[in-house]
Amino acid sequence: MNFRYDTLGLARRLIQEESVSPADGNCQQIMDDFLSALGFTVEHMPFGPVKNLWASRNNGSGPLLVFAGHTDVVPPGPLEEWLHNPYGAVVEGDTLHGRGAADMKGSLAAMLTAAARFIDECPDYGGTLGFLITSDEEDKAVDGTVKVMDELQRRGEQIDYCVVGEPSSNMKLGDVIRVGRRGSLNGRLTVRGVQGHVAYPKLARNPIFEFAPALGDLVREIWDNGNDFFPATSFQISNINAGTGASNVVPGELSVDFNFRFSTESSEAELKARTEAIIGRSVSDFSIKWHLSGPPFLTERGNLIPAVQEIIWQMLNIETELSTSGGTSDGRFIAPRGVELIELGPCNATIHKVNEQTSIKELHQLSDIYERIIYSLLTDD
Repeated sequence: MNFRYDTLGLARRLIQEESVSPADGNCQQIMDDFLSALGFTVEHMPFGPVKNLWASRNNGSGPLLVFAGHTDVVPPGPLEEWLHNPYGAVVEGDTLHGRGAADMKGSLAAMLTAAARFIDECPDYGGTLGFLITSDEEDKAVDGTVKVMDELQRRGEQIDYCVVGEPSSNMKLGDVIRVGRRGSLNGRLTVRGVQGHVAYPKLARNPIFEFAPALGDLVREIWDNGNDFFPATSFQISNINAGTGASNVVPGELSVDFNFRFSTESSEAELKARTEAIIGRSVSDFSIKWHLSGPPFLTERGNLIPAVQEIIWQMLNIETELSTSGGTSDGRFIAPRGVELIELGPCNATIHKVNEQTSIKELHQLSDIYERIIYSLLTDD
């Protein structure tokens, strides 16, 4: 079937592929067929179980504009709670139902049809249009976008502008675009005590008691005050585990999983040092295993942000909000390499939920916005 201008049909076809991360189903081959027909050079870059696609269409001197996204989705959850088959791509009125409708197969379809219309209408554009697609965004995110970016960097290919199709909108399409993201730093703390009988506390050292003062200090600590684009850095604990299950045994070890969502006002090194210093005030024997999911990033105002703001105003009569809210995204692997990047996509009210859905009207509008972005950056129009 020819989906050249059929945003809804293409979105439905992609949703029908079961692609729970890191699986891709057949999504990237569908995209390959579409882009190849438009004259793109398409490369498949698999790493481990992850499928990645890099496609580019060079049309002479000019900037490299890339649309980035992911074909993987989160699991559907309890199937009996869905109104429709999560992979059925059911249409009801203006609503498209299905896992990935908003996050982010609808965006992928809108990107592709925007590119098709642009190339047909403006074959003499200047520059390069690209697509960077992965099946490793929703889970570990170690063999996806970051690996493709490493390969592009090795080749000397520098992306100038990037639009990530993450569902940035809140109440209606275009009301929010993301121009950055907070960093995410994870830690697993192990506090070592001495196991013993609860009736003989002098012969034991309770790691829970040792950590308790530090817990209060960590919760009360003001890590920073944020800035104009980022809220203050936050500290959260997700898991605390200790004990043998017996009521008469002092545990010998305590483990704590925690996370920082941090602004550009704090660095990874600073957060690590301050955390270890606070814990060290009350805990005698501990260690922390750290994992940085991604540093914070903020797109500087260049050509991309003003162009997108103006396009959204002209097309939707909305003064869009510039935001850094939300969790991490693959933008963290792209923006720090000197790329002007924004995230713009459908409304996010139902993402990762049972009965995920999106507005069909807004999908068509999104495709039109994407096309105008291409025009703005790759032509003099």
